[in-house]
Amino acid sequence: MKRALRHLLPLVFGLLCGLAGAQPATPLVDAARGPVPVPDFTAPPLLGNAVNDDQRRPRNYDMQPPTIPHRVDGYQIDKNFNKCLDCHARGKTELSQAIPVSATHYIDRAGKVLPQISTRRYFCMQCHIAQDPVLPLVNNGFENVEQMAKKAAAAAAQAGKK
Repeated sequence: MKRALRHLLPLVFGLLCGLAGAQPATPLVDAARGPVPVPDFTAPPLLGNAVNDDQRRPRNYDMQPPTIPHRVDGYQIDKNFNKCLDCHARGKTELSQAIPVSATHYIDRAGKVLPQISTRRYFCMQCHIAQDPVLPLVNNGFENVEQMAKKAAAAAAQAGKK
């Protein structure tokens, strides 16, 4: 019995080592990566040509953060430095002619006015985004308040004529 076990153990060990190095029949695919197998690298998406016209865009609803009308790729924004503040900090807007950071960004959670931007508002691109001149991926039926009011007034006028 011991002799058979002595010969069988190396065979089982060799078989396990061989199976460990074998590739699976189908490549491992992660749904978040798309059809690219896990060990392969995915190609990064092509960057669009961001709008760079410095034109202020209208906002569609109250409290909507304004969009960024210029390129921001390569801007350093981290806990140590915020490139946006080189132009948009309140003390620098006279020279840069940029729109200053809103006064609301200098108020903390408790309502206290701070001498510097609140840490809750420091990472600009959490709310503000640069625009790309691309077609929408899905249809958008968003209507702002003015559009809805005009429709309601037109419907009321139409109902009044009947």
